[in-house]
Amino acid sequence: MKDAQGLAMTAASAAAVSGYDHVIEGYLRYRADTPLRLKAALALDPDAPMLRVAQANFTLLGHQASAVPRARDSLARAAAGASTDRERAHCAALSAWVANDVTQALGVWRQIVAEYPRDILAFRMHHFVAFWAGRPDWMLEAVEAAQPHWSAAVPGYGSILACRAFASEESGLYTTAEAAGREAIALDPGDLWAAHAVAHVLEMQGRRGEGISWIASLEQHWEGGNNLMHHLWWHRAMYHLERQEWPAVLALYDSRFRNLASPVTQAAPDLYIDVQNAASMLFRLGLHGVLVGDRWAELADKAEARIGDHLSPFTLPHWAMALAATRRWDAGARMLEALAADPAPLARDIARPVCDAALRHGHGDFGGAVAAMRPVLGRMSLLGGSHAQQDVLEQLFLDSAVKSGLAEDARTLLERVAGRHPVPPARRVGYAQAAKDVKF
Repeated sequence: MKDAQGLAMTAASAAAVSGYDHVIEGYLRYRADTPLRLKAALALDPDAPMLRVAQANFTLLGHQASAVPRARDSLARAAAGASTDRERAHCAALSAWVANDVTQALGVWRQIVAEYPRDILAFRMHHFVAFWAGRPDWMLEAVEAAQPHWSAAVPGYGSILACRAFASEESGLYTTAEAAGREAIALDPGDLWAAHAVAHVLEMQGRRGEGISWIASLEQHWEGGNNLMHHLWWHRAMYHLERQEWPAVLALYDSRFRNLASPVTQAAPDLYIDVQNAASMLFRLGLHGVLVGDRWAELADKAEARIGDHLSPFTLPHWAMALAATRRWDAGARMLEALAADPAPLARDIARPVCDAALRHGHGDFGGAVAAMRPVLGRMSLLGGSHAQQDVLEQLFLDSAVKSGLAEDARTLLERVAGRHPVPPARRVGYAQAAKDVKF
């Protein structure tokens, strides 16, 4: 039997294969009912290797240490039933990912896609993990290799276009990115990843009014969407932030991307992307003197509960910001101790100094924050996150440099940002005053 993309898979029935296709369609479109689709498909065939592979991958998508044992169990069941080379390769990639060997996992997924260019699950896992590994070049390489083997007649083609859009945007190819993203939206107006890719282009090019209109025009198609809807509303808030429309930002915070009463939020209240959205926005607002009330408290509670969980390196500085904003210095110290003991260089050598800087900034030790962060400025991209997301770490360094009177460090940061972002610092709300003050 074959899946929707024409690839052979081991399954007990055609209904189980159709169930798998339904699961993958939900995953590609970022629909909140994807776990329910998976449960229904597993009821049809609990031993289908690719269903168990999908289950393990989806479990690891949340970057949560407590979920790893469940992923390991799903992997064992997948490996027990795998009967094709492709299925066994998926299990090999999962084995590496479960062991937190991201480079090895990416290599295996790359090999799968090279041999089976229409393996959409391997392709999307590579795209996702390469992004959070800070490797947009690998994302772009993968999509450029796979796309010639696809067409609009193959289910999932819109996802290929959406991934081409985002990989191109993160690589600075904005014209290509926008065209691919808009083509994907023409095929499916509810494609959240394509909408997201174009939103990034509009952010990077300073097209804020267009960005607000872009997201507003597509919201009607997001029924049943998952947490990626929150991230898109965060992007809309970012456009308003650049226009210094603080009430609009706070309204979107409370009613859209950090609505604690939302069923999507309640299903995963400490999901990494939602935490990043919330903490980064509150931090930015704080830099502009906007009062945010007690919004930090629930984030800080979750930060304390996740001390020692380092599976999402880019989220760690956001946890530190929440601890600093609520003056939970003991918890911050425990966080730094746990990071110092982590054998993974990414957590210990890059995330730790950035977290230290966030805590020092909150304590008013601005010079200490600069000193902690300065050695890793050129490696922060390895924590993952887009250019738009990494921006909050750059603003952390810049604000610390300005407040400690370290003009040369402020100038260095402005030069780095100006060299990468097409909108000059003087036209960006988080950088304009510093650019003027240090005569950049």
